[in-house]
Amino acid sequence: MFRKEFADVISKTGMVPLKDLRPLLMDKDKDSISELGLLEFSFFDDVKFAKQVAGNYSVPYIDLMKASVPDRILKLVRRTDILKYRAIPIQKTGKSVSLAIFDPSLIARQAELQSLFQHPVDFILTSLRAWKRLFEKIEVSIDEVLETVKEVKADSGVNENLVEEDIGDDVIRFVNRILADAFLRKCSDIHIEPYEHNFRVRFRIDGTLIEVAQPPKSLIAPIVSRLKILAQLDISERRKPQDGRIKLSVAGKPIDYRVSTLPTLFGEKVVLRLLDQSNLQLDMTKLGFEPKQIKVFQNGIHQPYGMCLVTGPTGSGKTTTLYSALAELNTDDVNISTAEDPCEFNLEGINQVNIKKEVGLTFPAALKAFLRQDPDIIMVGEIRDFEVGEIAVEAALTGHMVLSTLHTNDAPSTITRLLNMGIEPFLVTGSLNVVVAQRLCRKICTQCKIEDTKISKEEIIACGIAPASAEKIKIYRGAGCEHCNNTGYKGRVAIYEVLDVSPAIKEIILKHGSSDDIKRQAIKEGMKTLRMSALTKVALGETSLEEAVSNSSSDKF
Repeated sequence: MFRKEFADVISKTGMVPLKDLRPLLMDKDKDSISELGLLEFSFFDDVKFAKQVAGNYSVPYIDLMKASVPDRILKLVRRTDILKYRAIPIQKTGKSVSLAIFDPSLIARQAELQSLFQHPVDFILTSLRAWKRLFEKIEVSIDEVLETVKEVKADSGVNENLVEEDIGDDVIRFVNRILADAFLRKCSDIHIEPYEHNFRVRFRIDGTLIEVAQPPKSLIAPIVSRLKILAQLDISERRKPQDGRIKLSVAGKPIDYRVSTLPTLFGEKVVLRLLDQSNLQLDMTKLGFEPKQIKVFQNGIHQPYGMCLVTGPTGSGKTTTLYSALAELNTDDVNISTAEDPCEFNLEGINQVNIKKEVGLTFPAALKAFLRQDPDIIMVGEIRDFEVGEIAVEAALTGHMVLSTLHTNDAPSTITRLLNMGIEPFLVTGSLNVVVAQRLCRKICTQCKIEDTKISKEEIIACGIAPASAEKIKIYRGAGCEHCNNTGYKGRVAIYEVLDVSPAIKEIILKHGSSDDIKRQAIKEGMKTLRMSALTKVALGETSLEEAVSNSSSDKF
């Protein structure tokens, strides 16, 4: 929310016209700092503005753009209070707490701030950009997030009260805490696992499972029951696997948790997949494609008809790549239908169908129905067998753009997989435009990134880097710190192998060539393999050599 007092400060400087301020003033979101929208104006010089305001209000100006503030100081106040007051603690002495501000009208609230910090406060004015950099370092505490957890029900909107009569408050608090903590730590999956002598909770963060809790074994049944109630599953059925969905509002964001239960020897195991719409990256240019790769992929999906396939193991980001392609193709003049098992994210303007085998709504049935729905673009969640592959190829050959996924090791073997399914070579060459293979490598934590001097030149060359480059390249790793949970990694980066089905490659397919033959020709035509893409990320200092090697196979034939 934009503070009106700050609008008065801005108007007195005359640096931003009132017409440009109006859209920012209309933002009523209490959880946003609308003032940061000023940085989007090309004409707005935040440093010049800060210096002028500092002079007008007799507040010292300091450039905090490169200032290093200890975490213990930043944690003196909750993030919600920083959102409220627009003041960040940067130093604490025996006499006072120094607060970084960009709005001098906050000085009028000095008494409130002194009460908040239980200490005298003084103010330092800095630029909006520097203030934003400090604000982005402040992490939300689990207790703050916990206060915001609300159940979202389809029929009644947000339900403030998550308490059920037959489940204790301690169990409800524990489950809410697990769900909120998973959201906060950007985990992709939650595993709740019962064993003979213990019971554990693990999070999958950046592709790796980490144990986060070992609750008492007596809580297994109530915790599983609580999750089943939230997912609207049958709590009395413990012998069969069940699937459901939990919809929550966490920190004001709508989050879906896809729930799967599985009967095991010592109770039901529950796995929850987090689906955060706000984390869905639909801008294809920001996924990690290299310039030539994105050009080939975009050319493939913008053809009037044909098939574009994305391949990779589970959790490699295939769905995100497909959704980004759909977002680019989604215009008012096209009809797009998707068949998914299940639909992970809702996309406006796209007709999404959830596969339901129990009622006969399978991939083949959905595809056949799509072809009677006047489609332009069809997305099939996965080509699993000959029947689905045959219909997809037929659709691609009859003037439709078809997008889908497969599970293969690399792009060339995707073509041989289609042939092995029983699809004729001439149908494959006539329908296939482009194949994308992808993996996710963990990114080196920027807070503890150091040069890895233990790796020899011979090891670097053995991974596929040319001897001349191996002499110059610097290899980095994460030492491990609090920020990355001592793993040395924070976040993930995608690596791609984009195969353009060129005339020469079509010739190899028609002659029943092997995947190695296809790979050789593709490399000759300029394709970067997964290993080449991974080593490029190593050279850029984004990932470690160990990650690059474990996520890609050697290019030796």
